[in-house]
Amino acid sequence: MLVFKRGLTTMASLKKAGKVVCIGRNYADHIAELNSAKPKQPFFFLKPTSSILTPGQGPVIRPRGIDLHYEVELALILGKQVRDLDTKDLKGALDAIDSYALSIDMTARNVQNEAKKKGLPWSIAKGFDTFLPMSNIISKSSIPDPHNIELYLTVNDKVRQQDSTELMLFRIPQILGDISKVMTLEAGDIILTGTPKGVGPVVPGDVMRAGIRINGKELEEAKIEVNVEESTGAYEYAET
Repeated sequence: MLVFKRGLTTMASLKKAGKVVCIGRNYADHIAELNSAKPKQPFFFLKPTSSILTPGQGPVIRPRGIDLHYEVELALILGKQVRDLDTKDLKGALDAIDSYALSIDMTARNVQNEAKKKGLPWSIAKGFDTFLPMSNIISKSSIPDPHNIELYLTVNDKVRQQDSTELMLFRIPQILGDISKVMTLEAGDIILTGTPKGVGPVVPGDVMRAGIRINGKELEEAKIEVNVEESTGAYEYAET
């Protein structure tokens, strides 16, 4: 049995998380760039823990036939069980967080677009192995205000995403409150808080770098650097 101690999150414990819950459409400009509808309440989906790629574990693998997109996001790592949290309880929400990480929610965009068009689930689009690169663990004390940090992502050293978490449509208390009214959140669970504008494709040979700045200062433990490689596996995208 996994025993989760507050403040002692490790990269190994991330792999043992019960679930990864992802908030969709949480930045207005990102909603616009994908021609999506603005949600009236937090909209979320699951991503398998088998998709987690820890630092130094290897490249992101692009399956054959996939239009692969990046989405940089702040990840919350929970330190205790959360159930039916009040959506206005800022202290309760922040107290539930053990630590943070930066993440890149990789998405098979053509698979997702087909799923949206046909009313099918998105699981394949989000669930391939290596589709969740994560940074080293970020201590809670390193991010005094998670609603006021800058996220950025570059591809081959060209800036693609760069925005503040101040722009989140739904803040952390509402995110945790709404999720925890549907499913109990457990210690060790990972919550991705949404991506700002600028998402786009990467191809084999590209290098993604991502990070967090607080008051203009780079947070060393948040840095991600990961290459993209083509899959040699059997999967090849075909219309459902």
